[in-house]
Amino acid sequence: MAKIKITQVKSIIDKSKRQKATIEALGLRKINHSVVHEATPQILGMVAKVQHIVKVEDAK
Repeated sequence: MAKIKITQVKSIIDKSKRQKATIEALGLRKINHSVVHEATPQILGMVAKVQHIVKVEDAK
């Protein structure tokens, strides 16, 4: 399965509890922190919910 690199680019201050929980579940901790996940439907759905906070690119 393909891998994607997810980077937090905006603060989660003033975001809803649900969005904060999604960012935490993705494993992101602070701005410019990156994680690599497999591109499963569950991960892609989580990324779609916080797409305004994160940047997604292909992992190599």
